Amino acid sequence: MKQAIFFLYLFSVILLQREAVADGVSPAEAKQLRDEVREMFYHAFNGYFQHAFPLDELRPLTCTGEDSLGGYALTLIDSLDALAILGDREQFTAAVEWISKNLKFNIDKTVSVFETTIRVLGGLLSAHLIASDYATGMKIQSYDNQLLHLSEDLAQRLLPAFETPTGIPFGSVNLLNGVDENESKITSTAGGGTLTLEFGVLSRLTNNPVYERVTKNAVRGIWARRSKLNLVGAHINVFTGEWTQKDAGIGTSIDSFYEYLLKAYLLFGDEEYLFIFQEAYKAVMQYIYNDPWYVEVNMNSAAMVWPLFNSLQAFWPGLQVLAGDIHPAVRTHAAFFSVWKKYGFTPEGFNLASFSVQYGQKSYPLRPELIESTYWLFKATRDPRYLDAGRDMVASLQYGARCPCGYCHIADVESHKQEDHMESFFLAETVKYLWLLFDLAVGPDNIVENGPYKYIFSTEGHLLPATPEISLADERCSYFGAFCRSGGKKKYQTSDVKHDEANDTANPYRSWGPVSFPSRPKSPEPISLTGLIEGRCPGLTHGQKYGISYAADPESFTDGNSEDEPANEPEVDVSRQHSIVLISSSDANT
Repeated sequence: MKQAIFFLYLFSVILLQREAVADGVSPAEAKQLRDEVREMFYHAFNGYFQHAFPLDELRPLTCTGEDSLGGYALTLIDSLDALAILGDREQFTAAVEWISKNLKFNIDKTVSVFETTIRVLGGLLSAHLIASDYATGMKIQSYDNQLLHLSEDLAQRLLPAFETPTGIPFGSVNLLNGVDENESKITSTAGGGTLTLEFGVLSRLTNNPVYERVTKNAVRGIWARRSKLNLVGAHINVFTGEWTQKDAGIGTSIDSFYEYLLKAYLLFGDEEYLFIFQEAYKAVMQYIYNDPWYVEVNMNSAAMVWPLFNSLQAFWPGLQVLAGDIHPAVRTHAAFFSVWKKYGFTPEGFNLASFSVQYGQKSYPLRPELIESTYWLFKATRDPRYLDAGRDMVASLQYGARCPCGYCHIADVESHKQEDHMESFFLAETVKYLWLLFDLAVGPDNIVENGPYKYIFSTEGHLLPATPEISLADERCSYFGAFCRSGGKKKYQTSDVKHDEANDTANPYRSWGPVSFPSRPKSPEPISLTGLIEGRCPGLTHGQKYGISYAADPESFTDGNSEDEPANEPEVDVSRQHSIVLISSSDANT
């Protein structure tokens, strides 16, 4: 293993020394590339509509369709906000109206909770927020909240999955009959911990807290079972809370768990998510980061398990941009992009010890993660190297993946053999991020850059706006400070809490100042908190303040509200810490 680490270091040095300077994308070429990406979108979208609709996904080689998730026009739902970003009012309106009239979820289908949430629920909510708001420029006059009603119906059908002793949901649920008695009790960390954005938005739009509550409990259930190094494994038993795969990394089966911790804070202002993200991020950068790569380690010992780059890791530099840790993001993106340059695509797995494609992981299923990070790094730095990278990615997709009716999976990145499949996320994310990259270079003309709101992208690339309706100040009241124990009682009401200016200025997505929320009904009666008074208690840890602690063993864990902290926390190597400069942690007891 030491030899693998040495070669990993040597390859990184060579990579950084030989980083080529491309010719550079001129403004005129950026405009041409933006137009080319638009054509790519419509080549695939029209191919789906003509040959596969209303089935879920397109088979672009044979120009046929297939049902891959639930049989409810998945690609159309996943593409809704992409149409809005492109300014295609006609197609967006037609799609929303068709879905409003024809989509039904009372079907006997067993579906993935994770995939259904990020693709379908996220797609419906994003389109609802665009179609119902004049400020977006895409308001549909005849629209009457049909997509919101569909979203709530779908979420209700997913809720039975959360009925587990740990609060971590089953991986699958039947939309008509609930969880099957033979359903597997093993789920991935990403699958159980990447639901907070969509369910949280739905809670705020419907004034029903249950959706947000169950997904937050799932995150708590996972985090309470972290190792003493603050690392989480890849798979967990939702009944016992035991880790069934203890490999810790930032890629397959874990990736978006980290992503939603930070994004839930940015969208909702809930400092509990920020605290968990800060702790988790420090652990990743100490134990998993091997500059500029990331490896997989044992969650308990931090011993390296796999010196492997997998393509899902490529979202990480983009997440680091949101966190403000730009320097390692730049270095890691350069390393990841070198793999793309080597093969024309990123394979699912690339072995860092042999510098070759990992056996059995040769495919490229049109994944967006590296393109997503390229967009965010260009947005943060305006460095032309990211336009050069985007140009190379367009060329690879056009010459390697383009098929008669859309874009094909690459079955083998070495031979560029094509496979007859096109995931819905190709339109929801891959092409969307490419178009946003070049549109930003030309002078942006889209609702993300020029619209009325700051937007958070879900892990499926769906737009979730930080509107007052969603980012409510009164939802944050309980996180403004700890509550000190006392012998008295205090009547407490959310509307009486003073605005916390320090927290607002710390969040780059909250720069527009205090707002009022007339659409949110106030509680008719104050809430009584026995033995608590409001105030800052420096003696309390964040774990005590937020009720986040370790689950000592599966039997002792109930609802994640224990206030006991582990006696010996691992010390963090200061030399390996990375700051989060866009998010102030001055008030965090870290």
